[in-house]
Amino acid sequence: MIIRLSKFAMSACLALGSLYAFAQKAPRQGDPKLTEYWEPEVRLVTPGKTNADPPSDAIVLFDGKDASKWKAQKDGGAVKWKIEDGALVVAGGTGGIETKEAFGDCQLHIEWRTPAEVKGESQGRGNSGIFLMNRYELQVLDSYKNRTYSNGQAGSMYKQFPPLVNASRGPGEWQTYDIIFTAPVFYEDGALKSPARITVFHNGVLIQNNTTIWGATQYIGTPNYEKHNAKEPISLQDHGNPTAFRNIWIRPI
Repeated sequence: MIIRLSKFAMSACLALGSLYAFAQKAPRQGDPKLTEYWEPEVRLVTPGKTNADPPSDAIVLFDGKDASKWKAQKDGGAVKWKIEDGALVVAGGTGGIETKEAFGDCQLHIEWRTPAEVKGESQGRGNSGIFLMNRYELQVLDSYKNRTYSNGQAGSMYKQFPPLVNASRGPGEWQTYDIIFTAPVFYEDGALKSPARITVFHNGVLIQNNTTIWGATQYIGTPNYEKHNAKEPISLQDHGNPTAFRNIWIRPI
């Protein structure tokens, strides 16, 4: 479609453009302190020695020694997964695990590793998942030279959005997710006020950029929202593969 502007409209556009350019160059008058404020002072947080280390205000969910901040989803009892060489390893058939504490908006750091010995293909290789608020799944999978459906590979919001790129390392190598999650908000009557959103860096590479989540993850059918608490546990999936996790920490926002 070709849009034709009248001579008057063209003149007006040129005039507005010239005025804008002048405004950017014109010296600003007045007191610069009028646009400054000193209170409240920004809270001090001491960062970790590396970007992978928890900052001073983080809650460490797994430090490589014990799983005391987690519970079994099946019965709420002690976690039955294994702790090996500082890693929490899925024990297939024992069920998923979830945090004892509930969270809403957060920054989450988690490192994971699929088995070095490759078995299976597609969804059968190193499959697990990270469920924000026990509902919204960020997929964990061996996606190194392993084709599967795009919205089911590592870094996807499972069955919703594929990652922007595949930043996967090879089997047996440690990988990192750094996640910024914004929880959904509901009206009193249960209607959705604002959807959940997520930003994810996979091994330092942006793969989800403020992505709007369509609803709770569904294996069959379309996702949907149902009202839930403002804070819910984070859970890790038992998909039968001995996927490992370590260095898990979170900062409520």
